[in-house]
Amino acid sequence: MLELKIDALVMQATNDWLGGYVKWFTDLPATNGYPRTVIFHSDGPMTVIEMGPFGTSRRLDDDDLHRGVGELMHTPSFFTIGYTHEYDAELAVTAMKRRGCRKIGFVGEGAMPNAFVTRVKNDMAGASFTDASEFVDRAKAIKSAEEITLIRRAAEIQDAVFAEVLAHIKPGMRDIEVTAIAQREGQIRGSEQGIFLGGSSPVGTRSPFVPRFMQGRTLKKGDHLSLLIEINGPGGFYTEIARTIILGRASNELKDGFEAVREAQEFSLSLIKPGAKCRDIHLAHNEFMERHALPAELRLYAHGQGYDMVERPLIRSDETIKIEAGMNLAVHPGYETPSMFAVICDNYIVGTEGVGACLHRTPKQIFEI
Repeated sequence: MLELKIDALVMQATNDWLGGYVKWFTDLPATNGYPRTVIFHSDGPMTVIEMGPFGTSRRLDDDDLHRGVGELMHTPSFFTIGYTHEYDAELAVTAMKRRGCRKIGFVGEGAMPNAFVTRVKNDMAGASFTDASEFVDRAKAIKSAEEITLIRRAAEIQDAVFAEVLAHIKPGMRDIEVTAIAQREGQIRGSEQGIFLGGSSPVGTRSPFVPRFMQGRTLKKGDHLSLLIEINGPGGFYTEIARTIILGRASNELKDGFEAVREAQEFSLSLIKPGAKCRDIHLAHNEFMERHALPAELRLYAHGQGYDMVERPLIRSDETIKIEAGMNLAVHPGYETPSMFAVICDNYIVGTEGVGACLHRTPKQIFEI
């Protein structure tokens, strides 16, 4: 910040699935759709603006919960109530003017409400503004030893969650009952948030990931279910695992599809090394897919994770950050046809020479129950 002459970084989030900037700076997430604004000053403790009564604020000094925060300001604003959309901005401007901020760096400006950004820019007369996302993204993507320990713990929990599902899934259950087993096990083991996508169908019909409101189908003998467990662990760091479960025997088509994506994952992992360009990995991955008569990846098939379910770097053609040691990557190549959904997903930490051992210990296979 001193090199860039930035006096304050400004960020805002409303959730802890994709609100990692706020949590990375303060250790506390935004939740339930309520805005939480953080101002990281270059020369002193942070200012945090969050839900609370009008006109209330607190000065903090070495607070055990709000570490690094010197001022906590409150306002009852809601994204669903249009006339409150500038309330957080009014308090942010008050805090920055009090500190004499002249150059402000927005972190994730494009994801902030237009009313918030516009009000800050209009009211901070004479100040200049810059996009500070790039250098924050890179710093956030490289995990410390403490963070890596927590990331490994998240993967261990997901292995345990998947094992619990295997122990209880049976014909007659609805898909939502299967994901409810996963959710309960994750939460009692220390998970805070996340998603469980599971969709079933008869073998011979694709079974893609679907959200909870579509998980009403009842499993029958011989059906298969695709399950994605994408939850955080204690401390809030994300990993994700995906496998296919068969209540019977897998078809040769499913076996071949899984083997294809397993090999594609292995190939991509061989390219993920410090200094590698994400666009080169993505290009090579698609060449591999095409050589094996598989569709090229047009979605996001590998990406960083941390306090966000999805964070940089993204393994695709438009990413500018290079691979570095200490990054946590989820790698999940897949493809689908009308009769099959082939998927695999696991996490890896990048070391000095390449990726280390898979963080998940669940075997890379189709599970026949």
